[in-house]
Amino acid sequence: MSPQELKLVLESGLLSFPLTDFDAELNFEPKGYAERLEWLQPYGASALFAAGGTGEFFSLEPGEYSDVIRVALDTCRGRTPILAGAGGPTRVAIQYAQEAERLGAQGILLLPHYLTEASQEGLIAHVQAVCRSVKFGVVVYNRGACRLTPKSLLVLAETCPNLIGFKDGLGDIEKFVAIRQTLGERFAYLGGLPTAEVFAGAYKAMGCPVYSSAVFNFIPKTAMAFYNAHAAGDTATCDRLIRDFFLPYIALRNKGEGYAVSIVKAGAAIAGHSAGPVRPPLSDMLPAEVEELRALMAPLGAQ
Repeated sequence: MSPQELKLVLESGLLSFPLTDFDAELNFEPKGYAERLEWLQPYGASALFAAGGTGEFFSLEPGEYSDVIRVALDTCRGRTPILAGAGGPTRVAIQYAQEAERLGAQGILLLPHYLTEASQEGLIAHVQAVCRSVKFGVVVYNRGACRLTPKSLLVLAETCPNLIGFKDGLGDIEKFVAIRQTLGERFAYLGGLPTAEVFAGAYKAMGCPVYSSAVFNFIPKTAMAFYNAHAAGDTATCDRLIRDFFLPYIALRNKGEGYAVSIVKAGAAIAGHSAGPVRPPLSDMLPAEVEELRALMAPLGAQ
């Protein structure tokens, strides 16, 4: 898949990040991961981000990373495009990107670099180095320490033909509007805030109709119903689901640091598709919180 073909895929449909399966000893569990991907296939996500943020990329060893991407590609080949997560210091991000390309992924989501802040010149050099190390498509994730300005993205658009996507995880409306107006149709624009459904309407109004859904991991039927209503302009359905599920879900998610991943793993277990525990430094939800989530999910019926 060429970068421009990948861009077309990312411009419509629901995107998601599959959980990464771990066993009781916190080792990668490939059989469960393959079964998870098979379960999600019929619901029709446009593309999946393997070993992304919800997939706990930050906790994977290099060898495990290769195993995760390989299983995702073997399971979804010919059906759903796979973008691999890549990130960390520039040379490390290049190694991940090149490994994903070697394995046959259709592209990468370039996650934030590392703890320290960086100048715009440094961020430009970082993204350029990763893009130039591979031939397939790259989507940059504007989140955390990676906060690219419209001017910087314009430089990257002119110097990196395979940089085809911009995913926003900051929620800075003024900056996003400026980026969208400056870059026009050069990029596929993806909403990337946690529990993106709540922000989907606002992002659509700003020229970003596509987002990635974490809840697709445990209520895929509801996640697709919300996206289809969102795409069709059915605000009544979207408002109902936001009021009855997503806002209480966010309140529960906000009870613990790092729960954006933990709550998704808890939901998957409740749905009968457990991915095992989260790895440190994340922690699993408390039993009482899991029961709150179970009660919240119950009215949704079959997933």
